[in-house]
Amino acid sequence: MAGSHRVWLFDGGPHGSDRRSLCARPRKPPRRVAPRFRARGPPDTLTELEGPVWLLPAFAGFFGLVWGSFLNVVIHRLPLRESLVTPRSRCPSCRRLVASYDNIPVVSYILLRGRCRHCSGSISIRYPGVELAMAAASLLSFMRHGPSLEYLVELAFVAAMLALIFIDFDHQILPDSITLSGVVLGLALAWPRETLTFIDALKGAALGASVLFLVSEAYFLLKKVEGMGFGDVKMMGMVGAFVAWKGVLLTLFLGSLTGSVVGIIVIRRSGGDMKTKLPFGTFLGMGAIATIYAGERVIDWYSGKF
Repeated sequence: MAGSHRVWLFDGGPHGSDRRSLCARPRKPPRRVAPRFRARGPPDTLTELEGPVWLLPAFAGFFGLVWGSFLNVVIHRLPLRESLVTPRSRCPSCRRLVASYDNIPVVSYILLRGRCRHCSGSISIRYPGVELAMAAASLLSFMRHGPSLEYLVELAFVAAMLALIFIDFDHQILPDSITLSGVVLGLALAWPRETLTFIDALKGAALGASVLFLVSEAYFLLKKVEGMGFGDVKMMGMVGAFVAWKGVLLTLFLGSLTGSVVGIIVIRRSGGDMKTKLPFGTFLGMGAIATIYAGERVIDWYSGKF
């Protein structure tokens, strides 16, 4: 239009990257984006989820607490062949039913100061201990794998190991309902897993079971007494189905080392001898949990040394 002209900000004409017309549309303010939670994991499985950064880890920890509460029921009732569903939990001292508001993981133990509401009988610190252990395991597995199948598999394995650790410690038995079921489950889950093939799981199960079986038979031939129960053999078959053959070797090493150290301490304090029996499954379970979380780094470090 004649006589009209355009005024430029920072007077200097229409040229230059630092100039814009006063007639131009104002820029929209940047859209606020909800903070992202990035789950750690292998590069090809990296997951980004919308939402508060603390929400999913908090849920993972809570999920572990609930799972730990149920695990306490398994540890107590399974060796006694009691139902895992009914009746509700009871006080170990007065046998009265525990109310639902007194059965909140960890919180109820703290509020009741570790005692029964009715008889003031002492409640073992193991109960919140198992719940906190499962919460820590759930959070750690979630940070490693994010919301994935691998997270659930890893957490289920740790739960099974914790159950076997305490059941063997209390009763010197390793229930087939956990060990044999674990072998089948480990092999079945190897198909959809990205970190383990079915062949690796099969090799691990075979190696884990056969090594302890041969050790047990050799001990019996030499000493004419049973040095290891067959439950340990089945337990290592289960471990191998989840951690493969390298994990089996590391689990056996860590379990044997821990058992030897504890055995020496027990013998010195109690005045026993080399025939003192120890729940080997307890130490194997500890070794297996250490292997599932740190085994890859340990094996890589060891392989780099030789």
